[in-house]
Amino acid sequence: MTTTTTTPPSADGAGTWTLGDLTVRRIGFGAMRLPQYGEALVPHAVPRDRAEAIAVLRKAVDLGVNHIDTAAFYFSPLRSANELINSALGGPYPEDLVIATKVGPARDASGAWAEHARTPEALRAQVEENLRQLGRDHLDLVNLRITGTDSIAERFGALAELREAGLIRHLGLSNVTPDHLAEARAIAPVVCVQNMYGIGVRPEYEEFVRHCGEQGIAFVPFYAIAAGSLRLTPEDLETLNRLHRAGR
Repeated sequence: MTTTTTTPPSADGAGTWTLGDLTVRRIGFGAMRLPQYGEALVPHAVPRDRAEAIAVLRKAVDLGVNHIDTAAFYFSPLRSANELINSALGGPYPEDLVIATKVGPARDASGAWAEHARTPEALRAQVEENLRQLGRDHLDLVNLRITGTDSIAERFGALAELREAGLIRHLGLSNVTPDHLAEARAIAPVVCVQNMYGIGVRPEYEEFVRHCGEQGIAFVPFYAIAAGSLRLTPEDLETLNRLHRAGR
C-alpha cells in the first residue's frame, strides 16, 4: 500500500549543507536540460518553451530550492539556461539563492563541442560570459570541469586569481580524481567536488565521497537519479521505482 498526496515534495525537508560559507539545501536544481527537450547538450535540439522553463525555475525556488547549477554552455538553438535563470529569478535574485556554474568545456554557435578552455585568458572569458548572462557582478561558485588526467594547476590557478580579484566567491571541481583535488587544494580552497554519483553508479566512487567528507568538502553528485545509459541492477530499478512512487 502506498500513500499519495497532492502536495509536492519540498526541498526544505531535505536538510542543508555548506559550500564554503554558503548554506544550501541538499536538493538543488540542475539547469542542463532547461533550455531544450530530449537529450541534453546536442546540436539542433528542440528548444523548450520559454514560459514553461521560467515557470519551472520559479516553482523550484517556491519549493525551497536555493542552489542552482548551470553553465554558459547549457544552451539550445534558441534558449540559454543562464538567460532563463536571469529572467526568471533576477532583478533582484533571492538573497539566499546560490548559483553555481562551470567553466572549461566550450561549444560553438551551432552547439557543437569545441576545444576545452585551457588558457587563463579563455577561462577568464568564460567567467565573464557567465557574469554577463546571469546579470551578476560576481559568481557564487565556479567549478572547473575537467576531462582527462593531466595537471590542472595552470587552469585552477587562473580561477584562483579571479577569486582573489573578487569575481568568484568560491571554487570547486567537476569530473575529477583525488589527485586533481589534492593539486587544486595546494593552490586555493576547494569547497565542493561535483562528480557523477548515485543510482546506477558503481561503489568504487564511494571512497572518494568519504574522502571529501573527511576533508570538509561538499560532494555534489550529478546524475544522482538520472542514470541514463548506465546499466542498472534490479536493486537500482527498485530504488528508482520507490522514488517515483514517493513523488506522486
